[in-house]
Amino acid sequence: MDAETQRSKSSTCFIHSLLQTQKKHKNSTGEANGVVGHVTATKTDDYDSATHSRLLTKRQLADMAFGVRELSKRLGNIRLKLHVRKIILITKAHDESLIQNTRDVAQWLLSKDRGAAYVVYVQKTLEDKKQFDAKGLLSEDASFAGRLRYWTHELCAKSPHTFDFVVTLGGDGTVLFASWLFQKIVPPVLSFSLGSLGFLTKFDYNDYPTTLSKAFNEGITVSLRLRFEGTVMRSRERFSDRPRDLVEELVGSECDEDYTHRPHGSHEILNEIVVDRGPNPTLSSIELFGDQEHFTTVQADGICVATPTGSTAYNLAAGGSLCHPDNPVILVTAICAHTLSFRPIILPDTMVLRVGVPHDARTSSWASFDGRERVELHPGDYVTVSASRYPFANVMRQDQRSEDWINGIRQTLQWNSRKRQKEFTDREA
Repeated sequence: MDAETQRSKSSTCFIHSLLQTQKKHKNSTGEANGVVGHVTATKTDDYDSATHSRLLTKRQLADMAFGVRELSKRLGNIRLKLHVRKIILITKAHDESLIQNTRDVAQWLLSKDRGAAYVVYVQKTLEDKKQFDAKGLLSEDASFAGRLRYWTHELCAKSPHTFDFVVTLGGDGTVLFASWLFQKIVPPVLSFSLGSLGFLTKFDYNDYPTTLSKAFNEGITVSLRLRFEGTVMRSRERFSDRPRDLVEELVGSECDEDYTHRPHGSHEILNEIVVDRGPNPTLSSIELFGDQEHFTTVQADGICVATPTGSTAYNLAAGGSLCHPDNPVILVTAICAHTLSFRPIILPDTMVLRVGVPHDARTSSWASFDGRERVELHPGDYVTVSASRYPFANVMRQDQRSEDWINGIRQTLQWNSRKRQKEFTDREA
């Protein structure tokens, strides 16, 4: 069995492989100041034992979150050298101006000058694009044949282990799209800035030959971004004349989730999960739970539950706090709450939240996941939100993790931008 086949048969999430190595060598030292060798995936039975993070016990969820945080700290201080052969290029959607950029990067990666026979995947829709000129690209060098391939949504969803490395060309929205494509296993993602915002796109496109050469030959620094797992839970039909109460069903005397609700799809998200009133003209009535406790009932346009990465997105627009992406927290912000007393709250990432529509609500609500896959929540339905077992591996610039985030909110959001106060001119000597 060759190495490629062996790799595809094992669990190819390099993050989980590193977590397993971290458990086995918890007290080992010596890697903090060097380069980690080629990382190969190993079978990760501990992580395959539970399908969804919402099903983990409190201890398991805490252990998982702690392990990811510790690994993220270590990865921030080392250069991780990966065995990269298959690279996927993800380009900003609906932007014809970036097709040429995609072609240029693909051509550079396929060139014999790279010293490695990289296999490059571009989106299937580019195959017949005149501007991309796939036939012309293949005719330039006979060695390109078989190494220029095409990815589809289905390939990314069903066979994420196909890819060793992700390169995005666009803005933060393109990075979010990459996260959406890879709902479980996420290869390391290196993002070139060709969009409007730049919180997640850390590299200048004009320097892509140097940046990619260093990444493949010298190693990368990775930041593990917290993602959420959001699961829609549908209310089961019950034949009874007694009025139903969502609070009683989830944390009260009738607490039996298997009897009262059933799962109806899960999504891994990088920014936020929003439950809002959708097209309804009236306020949403929303019940908020944390673990086995009922927090409050919210009358508002909606609730935004954001990751630290998503703190600069919808959460910010709704009046939530800015939060450094290394913080292990969940941010909860009401959207136009009809009260003077609701304030944004910050909760630990070891908590499982449930955001639901009470049975006596006047209208249904709608849930969205990173702005995609809007789902109607009928009275009695709810969404669980918990830390995902599959964090997002974002490639960072060397030794600039905190500086990148601070510079981002300064430059993009003009954080605390103000004309400096003049000094006194009549001050006594």
